[in-house]
Amino acid sequence: MSNLVKRKSHRQQKRRSPLILFLLILVWSLTLGWGLALATHAQTSTSGATTTVDPVPQSYQLGQELYLENCASCHIALPPAVLPTETWRQILQDSQHYGQQLTPLVDPARLLVWNYLQNFSRSVAKDEETPFRLNNSRYLKALHPKVKLPRPVQISSCVSCHPSAAEYNFRRLTPEWEKSP
Repeated sequence: MSNLVKRKSHRQQKRRSPLILFLLILVWSLTLGWGLALATHAQTSTSGATTTVDPVPQSYQLGQELYLENCASCHIALPPAVLPTETWRQILQDSQHYGQQLTPLVDPARLLVWNYLQNFSRSVAKDEETPFRLNNSRYLKALHPKVKLPRPVQISSCVSCHPSAAEYNFRRLTPEWEKSP
């Protein structure tokens, strides 16, 4: 082979090398990204036994499961934000639960439930008394501005507007309320 042919061949290989390298990096990046997306989705969708409407980080899922297991066995479990953190703290510490004697949770289950409730509840406003009843919760009132709430508000009355409340889904509403402004 002549030197001229060898030089042309060598130049073409040099031009193709960056293109081939770019394509390899692109394919590798896409494959890696796709694999990470699949792995992340698998972790968030199957990591906990509790399936709820609102996503809960994996670090709080066990606390949520224990909360639902212990509280929803007697009544509809309320979303933590409905009551302030101070209310939840006192409820967890008191064995007298609205006139019923309960066996209090013990550590580590109590700590897991507390971490969940503390993270997803709200603080008490400066001028607000710590509410222990739903009808005293400013957050509940703020979420239901056009609803004439019964007196007293009962946890069981939630189902009249939230048919999936027993499954911890307060986003689904009855058709009457779905269409309201």
